[in-house]
Amino acid sequence: MAAVPTRDELRAHLVRTMIAGDVATPRQNNLLHYRRMAARNPYYLFGLDLKPGWTEREILRVMIERCGVAPDPLHLYGDDTIDPELTIGALEAMGDRIGLAAQRGERVVLATGHPATLTPVYQAVAQALAERGCPILTPAAGWTYEIEGSFGAEPRRIVYTPEGVAMLEGEDGRTHHTHDAAPMEAMLAELAAATTPAEGSRELERNSWPDLAIADHGWAGAAGQAGIDTVGFADCNDPALFAGADEGKIDVVVPLDDGVSPHHYAPLTAYLLNRAGLD
Repeated sequence: MAAVPTRDELRAHLVRTMIAGDVATPRQNNLLHYRRMAARNPYYLFGLDLKPGWTEREILRVMIERCGVAPDPLHLYGDDTIDPELTIGALEAMGDRIGLAAQRGERVVLATGHPATLTPVYQAVAQALAERGCPILTPAAGWTYEIEGSFGAEPRRIVYTPEGVAMLEGEDGRTHHTHDAAPMEAMLAELAAATTPAEGSRELERNSWPDLAIADHGWAGAAGQAGIDTVGFADCNDPALFAGADEGKIDVVVPLDDGVSPHHYAPLTAYLLNRAGLD
C-alpha cells in the first residue's frame, strides 16, 4: 500500500501523472461523446434513462461544473482538462460513503469497465470492505452475451477477481474494456430474483440486494438507474455519469483520466481508503 499523501501531495501527483489537470483526452473526442449522448446513443448513456433536454450545451455545462473541462465553447481541438480540486473533493465524498458502508456492514458490488488500469483501485477497496465484514456480492458469474466486434459477434462473460471485482472477459481469456450496462443489469436481475418475497409476504427480503455499487461506465449507470447508491469514476469523455449525478441518480462521480498506468492510482487509492477509515 502506498503512503497516504496529504491533500496537496495528492493534488501535485494527479497533475504530474495527468490523472487530472491537463489530461491526454482530446477535446474533439470529448465533444464527439457529448454530441452522441445528446443524440441518446445507448452506448453513451451507460444504462441511464436520463431526462429529455440534455443538449450539447447542457452537457458541456455539467462537465465544466462537475469535471472541470475547459469552459470555452470555442475550444474544439487539443487536449482538455480535469480540475484536480474537483477530483479530490469527489474522492473525499466517495471515501465518506464507502466508510459509511463499512460502518454499517453493507452489501457491496464492485465492477469496472477499465480492467487494464483501474482494477487495483477496486481490488484494494473490495479487500478493505471485506475485512470490515461487508459482504462483497458476486452475482451472475459466467453470464455471457455477445457484442458486435470488428469481425462479427464476439462473446463476453462476467468474471470476478479473487477480491470480488466484476469485469468482462473474452474468449481469448483476456479482460476487456466496456461501456455496456447489460452485464450489471444481468447481475441485478439475478439478485432481484433472489429477493422475491415468499407468497403472502408483505416485505421484500433484502438479503441479496446491494446497498452500494462502486463502479464505472455502464456498470455504474445501470446500478444508479436501479436505485442503488452508486459511487464511481469517470473520464472527461464519459458525460453520462456526470449527468446522472446532476439528476441525483449517481451519488458521487470522481473525475479522472481512467487510462493512465495502474501504478499511478496508488496514492489516490491510499487517500481514498484513509478517508474511508479503511487503511
